Parts: sequence; C-alpha cells; structure tokens
Amino acid sequence: MIEEKLTTADFLKTDIDDTLRPQSFADFIGQNKVKGNIKVFVEAANIRKSTLDHTLLYGPPGLGKTTLAKIISNELGKIIKITSAPAIEKQGDLMAILTTLDEGDILFIDEIHRLKKVLEEILYSAMEDFKVDIVIGEGTGARTLRLAVPHFTLIGATTRVGSITGPLRSRFGIIERLDFYDTESIKRILERSSGILKVNINPEGITEVAKRSRGTPRIANRLLKRISDFCLVEKKNLIDKEFADYALLQLEVDEKGLDAMDRKILKIIIDHYEGGPVGVSAIAAAVSEEAETIEDVYEPFLIQQGFLKRGPRGRMASSAAYEHMGYPCKKEESLFQ
Repeated sequence: MIEEKLTTADFLKTDIDDTLRPQSFADFIGQNKVKGNIKVFVEAANIRKSTLDHTLLYGPPGLGKTTLAKIISNELGKIIKITSAPAIEKQGDLMAILTTLDEGDILFIDEIHRLKKVLEEILYSAMEDFKVDIVIGEGTGARTLRLAVPHFTLIGATTRVGSITGPLRSRFGIIERLDFYDTESIKRILERSSGILKVNINPEGITEVAKRSRGTPRIANRLLKRISDFCLVEKKNLIDKEFADYALLQLEVDEKGLDAMDRKILKIIIDHYEGGPVGVSAIAAAVSEEAETIEDVYEPFLIQQGFLKRGPRGRMASSAAYEHMGYPCKKEESLFQ
C-alpha cells in the first residue's frame, strides 16, 4: 500500500501539465461570464487589428488565470512571455523584458501584487505611453533617456487584488475575477482530463473526485493523477466511487474536500482559541505556515464552505466547522461586537 499526504498548497505549487491545458476558449470549461467577456474583447481587438487592452485576472490560485492568458495569446496569434513579480528583482530585469517585446506581444506577470514600487513606476509609462525612462549616469551628471517599446498587452494575475496599488490597477482596461467552479464544471474537466491521461474512471468516481476538489481545476487534475497512481500500483482496472474514496482518504482529503492543513487550522481555532476570533498571524504561527499562504490558499475555500468567518476582530470557526470536526456545537458570537 502506498500512502501520500499532500496539502492543498502542494497541489497549487506546481502548475498542471501543459497537456491538460485548454488551448482555446472552446476547450475552456467553466467561468462562463469571464470567458465570454474576454472572448468579445479579443475578437474586437482582432477586428480592429489592435493590441488588446491590458488585462488583470484575479481570484484564488488554481482557477485558470495562466491558462486564460495562454488562450488569449493563441486567439490573438501572438507570442506570450511569462514571468512572475518576485522574479523581477531590479529595474534592469524589467527593462530587459520590455525592450525584447515585439509588436502585439503579451507579457504575463504572475503574482503582480508583489511587484516592487520602483518597478511599478516603470510600468506606468510603458502601459500608458509605451515608453520607458532610463537614467544614465549618477549625481549631477545623470540624465534621463526615454525609449519607445512596442505596443504590447500586459496580463497581470493576482490572488490579492486589494494589494495592487490604485495607480497600477487603474491602468488595466480589462479586470475580471475568477471564482471557484461548481461541481458540474469540475466533473466535465475531469472527464476531459481522464480522456487525455487515459485514466479509466467511471461517472461515480468522477463525481467523488469532483466533490473533493475544492472547486479548483488544478486540484481536481492533481487528485486524478494521484488516484491513478494508487490504481496502477494496486492493479485496479477501474476507478469507481469506492476506490476514489479509498485513495482520497489516503491523501487525507475528506468528504468535504478539506485536507490535513484545513482541519489543523480549524482544530487550532477551536481548541486553542475557543473558536475565535483570532488573528491570522497567530494561526500561522500555530500551524507553522506562512500567513499569506493561509489567506490565499486555505481561507477562501473555508469561508466559502461556511467553516470559517472573518471580520475586524479576526477569524472564527462556525457551527458547521464544529460539527464537521466532531465537536459539540458552540453558540456563535459576532465578529463585529
């Protein structure tokens, strides 16, 4: 028997295989409103023969922001250059990227909320005027040289749109939010992925995986691959509901889609802080995880599922959390008292 314990953060650290990525709007399942809007904007840009407006995609990790950026690139017939804000450390790094773009190219910056302020200021003129300023020399002999850059489209992706400064956010002409997928959409994604990966799974097995995928395609695909590993090693010919349930329990993913870290967070709040309210920094210290990871990866799903409440006084476990974790229900207090 093999046993593998992975947290949600592990599933989200590595991107899904390119073989599973949709390559066109027609193949992209879910997010219908966002997909429909962007499809119109892309078609309009193609008709005008102009560059697409700068686009900001935001929402929890694993919902398809990078995939949508690549689809936009394919639909426009343009090259996409991908980087992340933490990888751009100094002005020279950003200048090197901007000056190597060709007309109509797409620059995709992941985690754009982590871009340094000094780099943001370079982007302002690049996004608005398609020009960048270079300072040559130092002290009294310093002078500014303005260089033109080709008309390009910046696509920014973030899990924290509120952390993006107003001046940068205002320069995006298209701003779209991606939200968690419903179970039916995840099932369709799993059907497509199982066909590509040649995984033999029946509809009941797909339903079981979909229910535990936290409404996140990336997690759904990762779970499917890990379950197929169990299936291969244990010489099973078919992944049905029973086997999917067995493998998912080995992965410590329960019937509500909560993993070991989710349950640890809820247990800490209930046991150590009497259900809360408690600040995220205290939770992070107690579970040995970064506060940003808790806020970006775990909290959104726990809040959406009604297990966690968040307010000015901190985080609080709900009565549903008490019930799910097997504790006697506690009368809920107000976060705003």
